Amino acid sequence: MDSVIAAEIARLENMTVTKLAEKFETLIGEKCRSRNKRYLIRRIAWRLQANAEGGLSERALKRAAELALDSEVRVTPPKHSKSSQAIIAAAASSPVRDRRLPPNGSLLHRDYKGKPIRVLVMEDTFEYDGQVFKTLTEVANAITGSHVNGLQFFKLRSSK
Repeated sequence: MDSVIAAEIARLENMTVTKLAEKFETLIGEKCRSRNKRYLIRRIAWRLQANAEGGLSERALKRAAELALDSEVRVTPPKHSKSSQAIIAAAASSPVRDRRLPPNGSLLHRDYKGKPIRVLVMEDTFEYDGQVFKTLTEVANAITGSHVNGLQFFKLRSSK
């Protein structure tokens, strides 16, 4: 690389983003849409080197044009059929059950401060002392009066 080009590239580091954008537009001939300084410096440096050393060979340009013709560029996302949308909606509406929880209808037993605790596991809720809770953590918080992880409180955490 020529020392003049190297010095010009080094000066790019000290330029403001506005000055870099102006230089980008004059050098590349396109409107600058980026305000990322690192990106602008790289693009300008590439163009300076390409101008000084001749850019891509005729063979490389021809091959790039061939590849561009063969490629199928999609500008919009594919449209989903109604059946695939129904599958996606069903999957989103039915969350996966935590494998650490016992099956529905099971009773969790635990003694806490000398008092026996019994919690009924239902499909997506838990029943304790006549009340229904959404999570085991809510049950543990109601029992202890402070924030406690429900899986840890009922000793359901998987061992590592």
